[in-house]
Amino acid sequence: MNSGPPAGTLTIAGKTVSRLGFGTMRLTGPGTWGDPTDRDQALAVLRHAVHTHGITHIDTADAYGPHTVEHLIKDALYPYPEDVLIATKVGMVRPAPHVWAPHGHPVHLRSCVEASLRRLGVEQLELCYLHRIDPQVPLADQTGTLKALQDEGKIGHIGLSKILPEDFQEAAKEITVAAVQNVLNIHDRYDPLVEICRDRSIPYIPYRPLDAGAAAPGGDVRAALSWLLERGPHIAPIPGTSNPKHLTDIVNTVESRAWT
Repeated sequence: MNSGPPAGTLTIAGKTVSRLGFGTMRLTGPGTWGDPTDRDQALAVLRHAVHTHGITHIDTADAYGPHTVEHLIKDALYPYPEDVLIATKVGMVRPAPHVWAPHGHPVHLRSCVEASLRRLGVEQLELCYLHRIDPQVPLADQTGTLKALQDEGKIGHIGLSKILPEDFQEAAKEITVAAVQNVLNIHDRYDPLVEICRDRSIPYIPYRPLDAGAAAPGGDVRAALSWLLERGPHIAPIPGTSNPKHLTDIVNTVESRAWT
């Protein structure tokens, strides 16, 4: 077992978790579509993340597969350790491999949440993001649906993904934003939400922190993750991999120094 949570801890959705999370998008077939080539390895990397490396923040979405990864998470980790946060996302449909489309109609969002509850085997989604804002639906209708589900106890905390400052300001009129998940890495270096979240003590979750490997030439992730973690203690990157050894290399990189 590792000596402690990688990169220290922070509080997300009311739970103290490791600052280094695990993003699960890669645990599917090509094009983020269908089952992984090696299902046993996908299950193994999830178990290694939690049980070997002490990662307690697992990030997923109903669109990964679609639905594939939520099933994998349940098969690998259920019953979930009390200290583990499973965060998922709704509001995206998948017509084909590599194809993503926002779908924020209230009826659809509600059905997505109900389905994720069943796939993950839980009574409440501790953290549920609006995966993308649907420009065809008023944002207040989308956030209002998630707020209604929160009031019903089916969602614990609500996050927002791939948003602009004006989106945040509008959404914050309807909901308490528990986390923001936007792209940030050494190639995409600027996002005003980093400062907005810092000033409001909201966790900021960089997705694509290694830019699909492009931010870590030769497999060296040290500079890429160090740059992110140094942006502030509210930053909690979620690198992903389908390979247990690669996961160990990532964790060893951040454990090589004491983060706070």
